[in-house]
Amino acid sequence: MATFQRHRRLRRTAWLRDLVREHRVHADDLVYPMFVEEGLADRSPITSMPGIDRFGLDAFRREIVRLSELGLKSIILFGIPLAKDELSSSAYAERGVVQEAIRAAKAENPDLIVMTDVCLCEYNPLGHCGVVHDGKIVNDPSLDLIAKTALSHAAAGADVVAPSDMMDGRVARIRETLDDAGYEDVPILSYAVKYASAFYGPFREAADSAPAFGDRKTYQMDPANAREALREAQADIAEGADMLMVKPALSYLDVTARLRETFALPIATYNVSAEYSMVKAAAANGWIDERAIVLEMMTSFKRAGADIILTYHAPDVLQWLREERG
Repeated sequence: MATFQRHRRLRRTAWLRDLVREHRVHADDLVYPMFVEEGLADRSPITSMPGIDRFGLDAFRREIVRLSELGLKSIILFGIPLAKDELSSSAYAERGVVQEAIRAAKAENPDLIVMTDVCLCEYNPLGHCGVVHDGKIVNDPSLDLIAKTALSHAAAGADVVAPSDMMDGRVARIRETLDDAGYEDVPILSYAVKYASAFYGPFREAADSAPAFGDRKTYQMDPANAREALREAQADIAEGADMLMVKPALSYLDVTARLRETFALPIATYNVSAEYSMVKAAAANGWIDERAIVLEMMTSFKRAGADIILTYHAPDVLQWLREERG
């Protein structure tokens, strides 16, 4: 008689399954993206991202208190300024919206890890991540402005700066600028592998950052390319990145796994706006079990090798994890 292995033995009870579980999602893994709007009196819902709001500073302070009580340990900030200009000057203004939000968050919870998205797209009227000359997004002239933005965030008290612009050489310029100003202890979480993805659609409403012309395919990566991701990551490590990010998350688990197998640095993945909104839309229609789907997604990110998960689901996940602990 042929013999076979009884794999089901270790699945027989919930406690046995817990005992042999290979990957777990923890509160420590989660980073919550937050949008702060200059001049907003309270909070404003983002229609394409149910449950996500833009916050004025006072409302933002109150939300930081609530999230801290829930157990959230990390956020990443995106700003929507009152004024935009060709040099994105609001991005690096001493009293800019992100800079003020950093101070506000730290005033409410000094232990909160405050990360900042470093980019120019929300701050110039053309909505591109670099300086535009004659209809082209130019690389080298953008680097100084991106580095100035990162420096202004560090000076305001940011714990981590995260450049998302995908200009070549920006990590090196930021590292040099921070070090020269005495912020050598501020780490860089590089959006090393950021694809030109259709999954960013709702974010562009949230951050008021849709490009006024063309697209971002000349600087963000082609979704068809995976080997290129390793080159991008290796370049950012050489330039001084402390952590690497893959964005989006769900459709790029293979890329996260490749980075995890190749590099020893902490790996983050960004569970982006459309990934969030599709789940919310399906749940609102009763087509899926939202909690089960989201927790399975979070586990898949961990299984692929992500150490850090940026997700709009973070408050819900924190609540569900707390309930599981009893």
